[in-house]
Amino acid sequence: MARGFEISGRVAPFMLIASGIVQYVGAAIAVSLFAHASSVSVGWGRLLTACIMLGLWRRPWPRTSEGRFDWTRVRTSVLFGLMLASMNITFYLAIERIALGTTVALEFLGPVLLAALTGRGWKVRAGIVFALAGVFLISWVGVDISGRSVRVGVFWALVAGVFWAFYMWMGRRVATSGNPLDGLTVGIGAGVLAYAPVAAPGFLPILSTPKLLALMFLVGLCSSVIQNGLDQVVMKALPPARFALLNSLLPAISLGVGIVTMRQIPTWGEVAGLVCVTVAVALATSPGEGDAT
Repeated sequence: MARGFEISGRVAPFMLIASGIVQYVGAAIAVSLFAHASSVSVGWGRLLTACIMLGLWRRPWPRTSEGRFDWTRVRTSVLFGLMLASMNITFYLAIERIALGTTVALEFLGPVLLAALTGRGWKVRAGIVFALAGVFLISWVGVDISGRSVRVGVFWALVAGVFWAFYMWMGRRVATSGNPLDGLTVGIGAGVLAYAPVAAPGFLPILSTPKLLALMFLVGLCSSVIQNGLDQVVMKALPPARFALLNSLLPAISLGVGIVTMRQIPTWGEVAGLVCVTVAVALATSPGEGDAT
């Protein structure tokens, strides 16, 4: 993806689906690393390896059309990167404790909440009802929340959802303010620096083992370089409402990846809750009359 790389609106949905598959395959690999390092350190390692790869590739240096250093773009990218890093790390804290598909379904309540706060109409209200039904089916029927670990996992999934809403909001600004991949590179670098004090010490077992380090780079490639890179390109090609609507496919994709790669067979409550959340996202983020499509 070279500087100025753009895609058509027709290709964008397929790229978004491909990005989801690659992202959750990366997440499945990351789970295997939890036996060697904490989920926070693995999440940070994903950002670190992605930052190295993107930095070597892009070598970003944001400048204005007059050739001056663009501090405005840098500030936007840094804020975006902090949201992205927080989303990734809290997501890993969740999938350490509960199934991948369940985590993604709960995480999607963040974008639904954002739609509820910024939108209006019967679709948004219906979306909220479906979202609440999804939370009930997943958290009280689908999984056994009597265990402390599961409760903590559900909590972190919901926190990740809040950061995901900010990620979608800030990501659009980064994607349209210049080259999206350069903004992504700067943002991820900021996230790496912000979380280094708490995550870097626990990363040493992976850093000292070539096989684990290779897997970590694979996670960074799949879940950050490819996935976030495609997200930025797609965000630039699609209006926000359509981008959010297409994201409603991700819970189903994550469920499929979890079944195939980790043998995480869902309960009927988890499946029903995932369907409700998917419907909620589709309703709450679908463009109404007069909206851009």
